[in-house]
Amino acid sequence: MKSIPHIILASKSPRRQELLKLMDLDFRIVLMEVDESYPDGLSPEEIAVYIAKKKAEAFNELVTDEVVLTADTIVSIGDRILGKPDNEEHAVEMLNLLSGSTHQVITGVCLFYKQEYHSFFDVSDVTFRHMGDEEIRHYVSKYKPFDKAGSYGIQEWVGVTGIVKINGSYTNVVGLPTEKLYQALVKL
Repeated sequence: MKSIPHIILASKSPRRQELLKLMDLDFRIVLMEVDESYPDGLSPEEIAVYIAKKKAEAFNELVTDEVVLTADTIVSIGDRILGKPDNEEHAVEMLNLLSGSTHQVITGVCLFYKQEYHSFFDVSDVTFRHMGDEEIRHYVSKYKPFDKAGSYGIQEWVGVTGIVKINGSYTNVVGLPTEKLYQALVKL
């Protein structure tokens, strides 16, 4: 395997941490508070990349020979962007919107290395079967998906019982497109 520089993962997501472990990458976690707002008029792909780069820019003065890895995952259905839910009712509302339809999961990634930013994104189409209100409320009350874009985790109950089709990268839906990430790291 080609040598890849040590990584600073700027994410508290246990899912991203687990994916990096599965990739056999050496990393440490460093968190920075970043305003995740974005300008109007951006496409969902542009939003995800914009926020990922904004997160990486917070490390501009702090890093020397490590790769800073930042990412942002959003869920998009039609022209609506679904971020993280505000509360239980908001999560139920989002899942009702996703039920019985296909939506896009977009992850923007930014690698900051040797004072250069390398950004990319991945898009996966995810189709849910129709889920009843009782199922949705069960999921939200038991799994509390308040830290997840679109109010769900594919690796949880709603993912294994409700998703009927994925077109694209599974790991992208988890929160990090590992296939594209590996290729980008090798090119650094």
